[in-house]
Amino acid sequence: MPKTSPLAPYLIAISAAGLLFATAAHGQLVEPGKSQFIFKDADGKTDSAEVVTKYAPKKIVSPLAKMDSSIDPKLRRAATIAEERAHAHSREQCWHYVKGALLASGAVSSYPTSVYAKDAAKELVNNYGFKKLSVRDPYNAPVGSVLVYNANKGAGHVEIRTKSGFASDFRSKTPSPRPLIGVYSKL
Repeated sequence: MPKTSPLAPYLIAISAAGLLFATAAHGQLVEPGKSQFIFKDADGKTDSAEVVTKYAPKKIVSPLAKMDSSIDPKLRRAATIAEERAHAHSREQCWHYVKGALLASGAVSSYPTSVYAKDAAKELVNNYGFKKLSVRDPYNAPVGSVLVYNANKGAGHVEIRTKSGFASDFRSKTPSPRPLIGVYSKL
């Protein structure tokens, strides 16, 4: 009688498991010209999926903001401070956070006193030497500029343009959907 190795049962079990696994994961292309992949799912049913032959990433809709050398460098610093202090979600204190960033960067000499965000434009122009820029698209606003939005009801919204988006009490890649009053900056 031939002698069997003590490893033989293990090798048979491993081979059987491999064959079972290969059968479950079996898939094939229907025809070279077609872009369907046929496979069996976990329940043993035949299914198919489209084959992706080229990857097309989403196009960048809003590229990074441009640095404008005519803008006061303190405002670019305010944008960095606002972005560092911003949260993931709104705390409904946008003007409070923007005021803090402007003061911390030295862009304003004292803490602004207006209560509502929609009133920020008047105060920044009248008391701190800001000018309204001719920019109407928030994505074209230079880094460090302050964007002021109106609201039919409520306080409005204010945010600072950062290199990669917008910041107030929260950071966002997209600007506010509210009506834009204007873009303000110090030159």
